[in-house]
Amino acid sequence: MSDHDFPREAAVAVVRGALDEDLGGDPGVDVTVDSTIPRDQVAIARIMARGDGVVAGIPIVATVFGQVSHRLGLPAATGHTHVADGDRVRRGDPVATLRGPVQSLLVGERTMLNLLSRLSGVATHTRLWADRLDGSGARVLDTRKTTPGLRALEKYAVRCGGGTNKRMGLFDVAMVKDNHKIAAGSLTAAYDAVRARHPEVPVQVEVTTTAEALESVAAGARFLLCDNMSVDLLRTTVQAVRATGEQVELEATGGLTLDLAAAYAATGVDYLSVGALTHSSPILDLALDLDPVPPTVR
Repeated sequence: MSDHDFPREAAVAVVRGALDEDLGGDPGVDVTVDSTIPRDQVAIARIMARGDGVVAGIPIVATVFGQVSHRLGLPAATGHTHVADGDRVRRGDPVATLRGPVQSLLVGERTMLNLLSRLSGVATHTRLWADRLDGSGARVLDTRKTTPGLRALEKYAVRCGGGTNKRMGLFDVAMVKDNHKIAAGSLTAAYDAVRARHPEVPVQVEVTTTAEALESVAAGARFLLCDNMSVDLLRTTVQAVRATGEQVELEATGGLTLDLAAAYAATGVDYLSVGALTHSSPILDLALDLDPVPPTVR
């Protein structure tokens, strides 16, 4: 996957905050490195995969070490990557090779690994779903259940894993859910209120029954979230909506698991929405290994 759509501004801000947290401010200090590593010591370090998965967030490496070098007043680390975002790696594969001041490499190590491992974990989990749905016609969607401050990066990782982003926030797509229906008085009233106040945004409606789905279509909705439906109920709902002749996108959501993915996809929905892609993905284990420093530079 190309990194042209990598959210660079978001990454810069996240890295700045993470380094402030680790170093106690800006520029901050790593008391161990400051005490034990000469400023002029240079070494080679390798980012290695310690597990199988999909890589996401490679541009984070340069962002972290660039900011660290600036804080320390040292030359920036240089190097090259062995894989691109979206590539699969196996345990023992090299991800990137770096050369630079040892102080910079060690100060930035954990911040870089925290972010790269997290994003790669999201991509790895997403790829499992994308592979399971391959050939079904359905795609896996993410949700807003993201880590605060990391949404743009985690949604990028979903794309690296073969998934599709849903809305980015509360501002770009309206989503009428149960509490909105209760507050507005009815599903149709809630839909109409959004249409009247914000005609420029797409409106999606959450439904739990076939009757609600048909009411939504009649109101004008063209994207339905079929929430916590059984496979049989979802199939019936999809058939009923398709029979209206309207072009409606349908999403299965709520409690989905990989074991049930194929069965839900076979109902004819366009998407399966999986919050776990971003709220429950384990990290991909990565490490930064420093090559032995020759005795002459110790």
